[in-house]
Amino acid sequence: MVKTVQDHLVDTLEELGQDELKKFKSKLNTFHVKEGYNTIPRGRLEKADVLDLAQMLIGYYKEDYAVEVTMELLTDINKRDLAERLLKETGTGSGGKGQKPVQPCGATQGAEEHFVDRHRAALIQRTATVDPILDILHGKVLDDEQYQTIRAANTSQEKMRRLYQLMPSWNRECKDRLYEALKAKHKFLVEELEKN
Repeated sequence: MVKTVQDHLVDTLEELGQDELKKFKSKLNTFHVKEGYNTIPRGRLEKADVLDLAQMLIGYYKEDYAVEVTMELLTDINKRDLAERLLKETGTGSGGKGQKPVQPCGATQGAEEHFVDRHRAALIQRTATVDPILDILHGKVLDDEQYQTIRAANTSQEKMRRLYQLMPSWNRECKDRLYEALKAKHKFLVEELEKN
């Protein structure tokens, strides 16, 4: 089975001792992230185990940047060997050339850019009814909490914005499911956008 970036992050973080993991979390909380990204809240980091931490890194920073952040922090806590191993295994971050087991969600490489990324603004503004789409995604892409949070929004635009906030942690299959749901419920909008 091909390992995902998250698997490699978990394997790497499991190599840290308790004190090193504590140091890693502390540095992550004060890490100066690139523009467009948010710092993971201290409260969430304190309770996180290795698996939670890996999921948060990908959820907040997408795969490539999550690897980059992890490598930088490992180097900061004198774990350069782990940083180098992570780079070798994932081939991401700092311009690595290895195999990428999973197409990162945030990757926008010209023609490969996903329909839902390409038409983000139009889909937020023009998707009239969002609940039927959420119903299709529920259980497959969205868990109960995410589903309820998005449904609680007052307008369709706000619901779509909340849905897009989750997207950095999605793989291509999740985006494909959203695309199929949009096609099923808003066929004409999708067809019109596809022509552009």
